[in-house]
Formats: sequence, C-alpha cells, structure tokens
Amino acid sequence: MLGPFQGPVACTRIRYGKGVCGTAWKEAVTQLVPDVDAFPGHIACSSLSRSEIVVPVMVDDKVWGVLDVDSEALAFFDETDKKYLEYLCDEIVAKVTK
Repeated sequence: MLGPFQGPVACTRIRYGKGVCGTAWKEAVTQLVPDVDAFPGHIACSSLSRSEIVVPVMVDDKVWGVLDVDSEALAFFDETDKKYLEYLCDEIVAKVTK
C-alpha cells in the first residue's frame, strides 16, 4: 500500500518478494541498490529512478512496512545512508509502539 511520499504517484502496490521493495519485505533486510537496472526483477515505478534504498520497518521481528527512497543518480546511496535510515526506522517504531 502506498503511504505518504513526495513526488509523482507511480506504483501503489508491490507484491511480496517482487522488486526491491518486495525483496526487502520478504528478506527483512535493507536493500541498497546502486543501479536499479541491474537488480533482477526491478519494478520501474519511475523511469527517472537510477538507484534505490529500501529499509524494512520491523515491529516485533515482523516487517510492518518499508521505507523506499529513490534517486535519479546512479550509486547515490551508501552504507552511511543505510545506517541512518535504519536508525530512523527504529526510532519511528519506538515512538509509534510506545
């Protein structure tokens, strides 16, 4: 299901295990993709997207949702982005589940 975002509406639903978002959901692991065209099964929700990071939002060891951030630049995201986006998701869960 599509949640709050910025930019044009592209995909509103992505199936479990499909594309970068569905893979993050299925594997419960952050997906750091420097080149979306090289990701097997990538779903092109926007033709402008070149790189992507998808962080699973975990509640009680289950994926509650995913945070999906795309960039028009290749290899835009790195391990530092991964670290802080995972931290952000953990903080959101801590506040929401209080």
